[in-house]
Amino acid sequence: MVKHEQETVNRPDNTAFTQQRLPAWQPMLSAGIVIPGFVIIGLAFIGIGVALFVTSRSIQVLEIDYTGVEQNSPCFKCSDPNLKNCKCQLNFSINSLFKGPVFFYYGLSNYFQNYRRYGVSKDDNQLSGDLEYFTSPSDTCAPYEYDSKNTPIVPCGSVANSMFNDTFKLYRIVNGAEELVPLDGKGIAWWTDYNIKYRNPSITPLKNAFNGTVKPIFWSKPVYELDPSDPANNGFINQDFLVWMRRSALPDFRKLYRRITEGDYAEGLPAGNYSLKIAYNYPVLSFDGRKKVVFSNVSWMGGKNEFLGIAYLVIGSLCVFMSIVMLIVYAKFKFPEEE
Repeated sequence: MVKHEQETVNRPDNTAFTQQRLPAWQPMLSAGIVIPGFVIIGLAFIGIGVALFVTSRSIQVLEIDYTGVEQNSPCFKCSDPNLKNCKCQLNFSINSLFKGPVFFYYGLSNYFQNYRRYGVSKDDNQLSGDLEYFTSPSDTCAPYEYDSKNTPIVPCGSVANSMFNDTFKLYRIVNGAEELVPLDGKGIAWWTDYNIKYRNPSITPLKNAFNGTVKPIFWSKPVYELDPSDPANNGFINQDFLVWMRRSALPDFRKLYRRITEGDYAEGLPAGNYSLKIAYNYPVLSFDGRKKVVFSNVSWMGGKNEFLGIAYLVIGSLCVFMSIVMLIVYAKFKFPEEE
């Protein structure tokens, strides 16, 4: 009797939802539905693919390698890792207007930022401005947790320590004279990184928050002096630092360095001769890497990516082809209608 009452208590309510009696619809997939469906989907994919492919082909991209491996490269002397504070210059020409806004990227090859031990080598509490972790960094930062004198490193970890530090200045050659092209570095990082994920300590001046700590081993200046020209662009919310800390998934990648959107260059880079002066600091030859600069504009679909348009065209064409095959099979082998 007790067992029967317990089963009654545990029994679900007698409703359509709990007893799985809700109305359901199951399509009857006939040739008259499937074949036109494949045709419609295929034509839609082909249309989208054409639009994506044509748009991608219209995007302008200029890539220049400056690793300095080749002896005729302007940066060949700077590829020597023992040479410090080396500077080199790349000269290039643009034959027609490079439509704006122009995005200026730096690119690295054979660089595995998605390696797990590299990716976890940081202290999120430290990067969120928690002073407790300034003096006691997380052990995930090893081997860049403390320096040789056992002083805590801030920011600690492999990701921060390996921050890209080449710098660039772009000049346009006008009547034999160099005219500086303004580079805009504001807002190049993700909004969530700048406003939510990374925070500076609430101490003024910011330098005092880093007392008793040292800068990363491979950095030339501490994090609170990354941008001397703009006090608001220092610490863990420095735009270049934020861009670097968002790791790339593939070994060949490019990251946004600056935008060209101001003054006479709001419409883009005019045709002419240009000079890019580089402060060459970042070594890549030890891991067979390459460095490049990339100038590109964008469209409604983003940057240049012909693969996406080709993928849509291939899938759409396959859908149309399969609809033709199914139509032939249906016409040849369909069952006669019952009388």
